[in-house]
Amino acid sequence: MGSMDENYDVIIVGGAVIGSSAAWFLTGRDDFKGRVLVIEKDPNYEFCSTTLSAASIRQQFSTPINIEMSGFGIEFLRNLKRDLDPDVDISFHEKGYLVLATESGRDILRHNHATQTKLGADIVWMEPDQLAAKYPWMNTSDLAAACWGRTGEGWFDAYSLMQSFRKQARRQGADYIDGEVVEVLRDGNQVTGVVLKDGRRFGCGALINAAGTGGSKVARMAGLEIPVEPRKRCIFVFDCRDAADINAACPMLIDPSGLYVRPEGDLFITGIAPPADRDPECWDFDVDYSLFDEIIWPGLYERCERFEAIKMVNAWAGHYSYNLLDQNAIIGPHPEVKNFFFANGFSGHGLQQSPAVGRGLSELIVAGHYQTLDMSVFGYERIRDNAPVLELNVI
Repeated sequence: MGSMDENYDVIIVGGAVIGSSAAWFLTGRDDFKGRVLVIEKDPNYEFCSTTLSAASIRQQFSTPINIEMSGFGIEFLRNLKRDLDPDVDISFHEKGYLVLATESGRDILRHNHATQTKLGADIVWMEPDQLAAKYPWMNTSDLAAACWGRTGEGWFDAYSLMQSFRKQARRQGADYIDGEVVEVLRDGNQVTGVVLKDGRRFGCGALINAAGTGGSKVARMAGLEIPVEPRKRCIFVFDCRDAADINAACPMLIDPSGLYVRPEGDLFITGIAPPADRDPECWDFDVDYSLFDEIIWPGLYERCERFEAIKMVNAWAGHYSYNLLDQNAIIGPHPEVKNFFFANGFSGHGLQQSPAVGRGLSELIVAGHYQTLDMSVFGYERIRDNAPVLELNVI
C-alpha cells in the first residue's frame, strides 16, 4: 500500500461550509484529542456551492428533523460572535420566508405549518386578505393562503460564515491543505487513507465525504455509490425603479410556481429551478438567461405588476448537490464501511444545515452516536433500501 506522508485521525474531503463546520466542531470537543486534516481542491472557493448559493435559512420544511436542524442553525447564527468568531459579520437579515399557496396547495401548507409550529418555529399563517393588507403591492387574486416566518428565517453572507468556520477550525488545530483526492484506500471494510493528485498520501482513522458536487466521485473511489449529482441553479440580480417600499418590506418570497425573489441591498435576487426536461446532470457554470426571460420575468410580473420595469444587472450559476432519491441529505456512516462518513446530497439545504451537520458528525465520530439532534433518518440505509424521506417543501 505504500507509506503515508502523514497520518490523521480524521480526514475531511471538502473544506467548504459543511467540511469546515465538521472540522470546527470536532476540534472544539474536549473529548477529542485527535488530528484533523481538511483537503480542499478549490482553495479560493470560487466554484463551491456555498459561495454561489442564495445564502438563506428557513424553518418552513415538512420533515421534522429538517425543521429542527434549521432551528439549531438559527440559534447558532444568532450567537456567532459569542460561540464561533467575535470578529465575524454575516449581515443576517431575519426577514423571513413568505411561502405562497394556491387552493391546491393550501392543505399541504396547513399541514406543514402545524408541524413547524409544534416544533417551536415562529411561522405565521396568513389568509389572502391578511396577505393583501400586509403586502399591497402583491397580486393575491389566485392565492388561498401563505405562511410567513416572523422570526428564525432570512438570508446572510454565506462566504463569511464559511471562512469563520475555516479560520476557527485552523485555530483549534485542524490542518488545511490544497489538493484533489484521486484515490480512497481501503483495507476490507475500513478506509485507511487517501491519495492526492500530486502523489501525497495521508492515512486516516475516519473519513468524512464533504466534497459537495464531487461527493459521488469520492464515494465511488471507496467502492460506494450514492445517487447524488450536480444540478445547475442560476441566480439573477435585478434593479426595479421606484420599488423602495417593496424592497423594505419584502421577505424571501416563494411563489407557488417555485420562483423565489428577495431583496439584496437596494436590488433584488431571484431564481427558479428549471423545468425537469432542462435540468440534467451539469458541471458547467454557464448562465441560462432564457430562464429569466421566459419564466422568471413573466412570473415576477404576474405576482407584482411593478416588476414589469426591471433591469437585470448580474447573474451567476452554481450547483446543487442533488440527491436523486429524495432531495434530502445523506449523513452518517456507511453501514458496512463504518469509518466512511457521508455529508452529501443536500440539494440546496447544505448551508443552512451546516451547523447541525458539523455537530452531528463530530458526535458520531467521537461518541459513536448522535448526542443532540438525531439525524439517523438521513442515514445511508435509506439509500440502500430505496426508502426516500419525503420532503414536501423543496425549493
